Amino acid sequence: MGRTAIRTAIGSILLYLFSTASLAGGARVPDKPSGEYDLPATAINTDAIPAMVIDADAPDDEPLPYYRIAADTYMLFGNIAEVDEKNRGWNGNAGFVVTEDGVFVIDSLGTPKLGRRFLATIRSVTDQPVRYLLLTHNHPDHSYGAIAFRRNTDATVIAHKGTLDYIHSQQIDSSVEYRRGFIEQDMQNFAAVTPDVLIDDEHFSKKCFTLGDKRFVVYNSGKHHSHGDLVMQQLPQQILWISDLAFNQRTTFMGDGSSRQAIEGQQWLLDNFAEAKLMVPGHGSAQRAPFTMVSKTRSYVERLREEMGEAVEAGITLQQAVESSDYPDWHDTRLYQLNHRANANFVYREMELELF
Repeated sequence: MGRTAIRTAIGSILLYLFSTASLAGGARVPDKPSGEYDLPATAINTDAIPAMVIDADAPDDEPLPYYRIAADTYMLFGNIAEVDEKNRGWNGNAGFVVTEDGVFVIDSLGTPKLGRRFLATIRSVTDQPVRYLLLTHNHPDHSYGAIAFRRNTDATVIAHKGTLDYIHSQQIDSSVEYRRGFIEQDMQNFAAVTPDVLIDDEHFSKKCFTLGDKRFVVYNSGKHHSHGDLVMQQLPQQILWISDLAFNQRTTFMGDGSSRQAIEGQQWLLDNFAEAKLMVPGHGSAQRAPFTMVSKTRSYVERLREEMGEAVEAGITLQQAVESSDYPDWHDTRLYQLNHRANANFVYREMELELF
């Protein structure tokens, strides 16, 4: 074999290995990042967790790190932590899918500045315009970057009808004010975005959007986690973006929504999407079958409902029930100490209403 043939063969092998790594979720970091990024090697089926410090003074046109998790499909793997001065509001996942007719975006990150940097990330990958922005639910870590897409693209914004309840509530005012208290410059120019397309049919009904050779099937998964939640199936790749219906590598949050609807939704996922190639949660790494993050989250919620239901029926007070609730097997899970007591409090009040 001649030298040219050898070079060609080596080049083909390297290209194959690069493509394989990309499809396995290999990280892509800006050439000269202004922040500090300690990233897992993959965003799929990993126990590793990103540890990122976002530079408050980074330019809006500096891309963020991302992973290619499938052909034309990209995931931004967020910190698993409460919002703080280090992550600057990037404490949840987002993603985008490139097609020959434009880009479909899933969630917008947690501040207007992150939204602008998310757009820069998309533009570092493709020149295709952003056609759709799907907001899976109204929580800040998923939706506060939407104003950047509204002001800088012609994207059609899709969200649950419950989003309207949120943006006209006092809850959003207090949330925005809280963030402005310590990441003020990131929250500059914030405004709530009114969706163009509202999803509010019966639970688990679907609405389809076609872009290029891909279909995006959006399901109404109820009010299990917020004022209204959506799940999106990406076809033909068989990727399911499940948002916060299940969590990976962290304890769920039950301060909004309904624990009963959460369990129904988690069972619906397991019953109807066993053929999925990949599930991407709103927090934590993406996962291949058998999707243990879904069954684990469901088990946690079921356990909490049973415990709090028994406490209510036994006449145990809310304070006593919350203080005595502890799951040692969850201690090593991110945000357990912060979320578990709040979850117990929320579910106790739910069970009071259900049982009496």
